[in-house]
This record gives sequence, structure tokens and C-alpha cells, in this order.
Amino acid sequence: MTDEAIVDLFWQRSEKAIEETDKRYGRYFHYIANGILQNDEDSKEIVNDTYLKAWKNIPPERPINLKAFLGRITRQLSLNRLEKNRAQKRGGGELTLAIDELSEVIADENDEDSLSVDELTRIINSFLRSLSQKERRVFIKRYWHMNSISQISKDFSFSESKVKSMLFRTREKLRQYLIKEGIKL
Repeated sequence: MTDEAIVDLFWQRSEKAIEETDKRYGRYFHYIANGILQNDEDSKEIVNDTYLKAWKNIPPERPINLKAFLGRITRQLSLNRLEKNRAQKRGGGELTLAIDELSEVIADENDEDSLSVDELTRIINSFLRSLSQKERRVFIKRYWHMNSISQISKDFSFSESKVKSMLFRTREKLRQYLIKEGIKL
């Protein structure tokens, strides 16, 4: 079933929309959630919460790219759960490590000169398009999916040191790209 047909089912308030979404993207949403939470049970709950949020948001929204729309919801719900878990002293380290790595490149959001989220998103998307496919995929696995260095090295059959150096070089490219765009670091 196509994304358009699934969105139409949501608009018709048909429960089949959830079933079809799960068939098409359930494993992808679980991958996103588990990459952040590193907990299978929490990840299953997040996937279900994604479907609930989709049910509440479609309509009025009519996403053009259903996978990206729901993937973003899954990621945000996962990050919220991770923050809650960490507050309860059950947290995971990959999010903290990934954010620390990027914090040297991207300005603090509390900085009065910081960019809007939309502007930063536009610039980072433009930067990602400038990378090779391999660099882009490694960068996204680390900083979007919050995968560990060891998981990325397994996924690409690279050594961990190669992944670390690729990420370091890509962060440096991002720093230079932001400077070229006139962003104060």
C-alpha cells in the first residue's frame, strides 16, 4: 500500500491505517527507537506511541512523506523517553556521547546569537547533500539514529578507528561549512 493510501485511511479514520503503517514501517520505527533507547520493551512502546500520535495528528496534517513524518515523531518520542529514563537514573550513554561530539561544532541553543531550528535544519541538510553517500550515512547513523561507534563499524564493515576518524573529519567539514555560511561558532 502506498503512503498516500495510508494517509487517506488516516483521514477516513480507519483503524486499518495503523495496521498498514505497521506493516510498512514498523521495523524502521523500532530501529530508530532502539538505536536511541537501547531497550527493546521501551522501543516497542515508542512504536505504539508513534501510531497514537499519528492518529491524533492525521488529520489535520497531511504529510507528503509519511516515513519521514512518522520517523521524526518516533525519534522525538524516543529522546523524550530517554530523558525521562535518565532522570530516573536508568539512562544510556550514546545520546550524551553523540551530543558532546556535536557540541563543539554547533552553537549552544541558549546563546542569544544562535540560529532558529528551521535555519539550522536547512543548513545541515544542505551540508549533508554535499557529502559522499558513505559519509552521509555514517553521520546520520551516529547523530540521527544515535548508533554506537561499534554498531556503525559492524554495519559498514569498518574498523572502529575508521568510523571515529570519518566522524571527526565530517564534524570538521561541518564546522567549516557553518563558518562559510556565516554562522558564529
